[in-house]
Amino acid sequence: MLKSALGYAQIEKKTETLSDADVMAMIQREAKKRRDSIDEFEKAGRTEMAANEKAELEVLTEYLPKALSSEELESLIREVITEVGATSKKDMGAVMKVAQSKVDGRADGMARRPRGAAVGGARRCAGGRPRRGGAEGHKPPAHLASP
Repeated sequence: MLKSALGYAQIEKKTETLSDADVMAMIQREAKKRRDSIDEFEKAGRTEMAANEKAELEVLTEYLPKALSSEELESLIREVITEVGATSKKDMGAVMKVAQSKVDGRADGMARRPRGAAVGGARRCAGGRPRRGGAEGHKPPAHLASP
């Protein structure tokens, strides 16, 4: 599973070895694929396939850094807001850029939370309020909605 994905990445990058960052990104990508597959198999009632994916996910997560808790993430975001000197929502791009570099893959658990949890945390820390529903609650404009 992972070995073949790493092999394909080496071929794609035309290199003999991958950097640690490339390997970590590949492990995270493969873990995300497993999480998505687990959700789909469970929705379809394929418990045996979901169990296989869960077993593979357990192996992959052993190689990933420990994910930050929501409290640790919020604390980190507050530190970044202070560091950047953010005072309004306009500064959120700068806050997210610095926060993402400090998180360095340790907030991968966001994939299992409702979409926008990290951004919502940044909005709360910046004094704004998080949007409700994330992408699922978003409705397209009437002229783009399908009939």
